[in-house]
Amino acid sequence: MKMAAGEWYTCIDDELEALRVAARDAVFEHNSMPPRQRGNIAPALQALLGGAGEGARIEAPFHCAYGFNLFLGARAFLNAGCTILDTAPVRIGSATLLGPNVQIYCAEHHREAAGRLAGLEVARPVTIGDNAWIGGSAVILAGVSIGDGAIVGAGAVVTRDVPANITVVGNPAQVVTRR
Repeated sequence: MKMAAGEWYTCIDDELEALRVAARDAVFEHNSMPPRQRGNIAPALQALLGGAGEGARIEAPFHCAYGFNLFLGARAFLNAGCTILDTAPVRIGSATLLGPNVQIYCAEHHREAAGRLAGLEVARPVTIGDNAWIGGSAVILAGVSIGDGAIVGAGAVVTRDVPANITVVGNPAQVVTRR
């Protein structure tokens, strides 16, 4: 499959639509179950995920495109309103915290209007290391890696890799210098 290979593919595809429908059903169950019944991750979403370590938790509401490309480390925490468009693998490390409304986008659309009209996109993975903290409403773009212990400030738009133990803020996200 071109999507998995990181090649240009058309997102207007019956096979991909069937996978998105399965994800929407699992997400709907997760988002509509009473919290005590849902637990950390509702059963259908848990079964769909690529992997979830012990104690990983996804608050509702939540949205993902496919689910099977999402891998959560032990004790990873996704706060309410997170959206993960996992057209490529998204790996979130152990004990990493995502604030409310964090958005992770793996898809890049074609730069030519004709390509966008044809539904062409390419999928690039996103990796977030262990013990990172992603502030509320941050946006992480396709192909970005964020190192262990890094902090992304609330509302930041991360367009480039963030090294371990570094804090970035702003749009586009920039390293915070210490005084």
